[in-house]
Amino acid sequence: MDLWYTENHTDDVKFSLKVDRQLATCQSDFQRIDIFESKEFGRILTLDGYLMVTEKDEYIYHEMITHIPLATNPDIRKVLVVGGGDGGTVRELARYKHIEKIDMVEIDEKVVELCKEYLPTLSCSLDDERVTIYYEDGMKFVRNTPDSNYDLIIVDSTDPFGVGEGLFTKEFYGNCFRSLTDDGILVNQHESTFYDSYANSMKRAHSRIKDFFSTALVYQAHIPTYPSGHWLFGFASKKFDPRRDLKAEWWNSLGLVTKYYNTILHTGCFAIPNNVRNTLRETYK
Repeated sequence: MDLWYTENHTDDVKFSLKVDRQLATCQSDFQRIDIFESKEFGRILTLDGYLMVTEKDEYIYHEMITHIPLATNPDIRKVLVVGGGDGGTVRELARYKHIEKIDMVEIDEKVVELCKEYLPTLSCSLDDERVTIYYEDGMKFVRNTPDSNYDLIIVDSTDPFGVGEGLFTKEFYGNCFRSLTDDGILVNQHESTFYDSYANSMKRAHSRIKDFFSTALVYQAHIPTYPSGHWLFGFASKKFDPRRDLKAEWWNSLGLVTKYYNTILHTGCFAIPNNVRNTLRETYK
């Protein structure tokens, strides 16, 4: 009998992957966690039935959420990751030897435990000596963070409902602004504009971020297993414009081997299509 994982992208659109077997399932205090094995996409992590990462295409998301800010500001030393329990974002950050401290705030310890066991290619740097994991609510953590404490905050969150809902609020973005240094950068996963429900989340987040940051931009990547395959990220900064301030020569001198990101793509990913540009012009409080 064929076994399929199916996610509803809208009421009228479904996305399905054939899976060989279910490797793990757990109902934590916060959500249901499942890990599947598939022939085409390798191992798959889902939370409450929503696909978070697959082994085959996770590098796109994690490279684009980390290397864009690092190639813009080479002086980043202290980083906060909100969410990211699979470990992929920390893995990419840990490749930069000059980063001194990586704090990760993940509300659900079971996600980290299962990813360490079943997704070691993502979670391989969670035991790096520079990494400290806090198992608590990200919104509360940032609320209690001292002023000017981080050079970079990466919001590697789930979608804006359930445990991730508070990470899309105006209060949260305001606390992120306060917690960043004068050179600070905020990067967040920004949903998509292709389906209306996702577009509304993106408009709301972008409008709120613009209330605090002098630079608030959106950039894109193509991730096959995410709704529509066209995914967006937000880049916000008190000082830097990632198009103007890209340190391409410095970044290339590091010799980091990537599968998706490069410094040519860095500039190009901010050239967003008209449908996204038009959506960004709409305000949503």
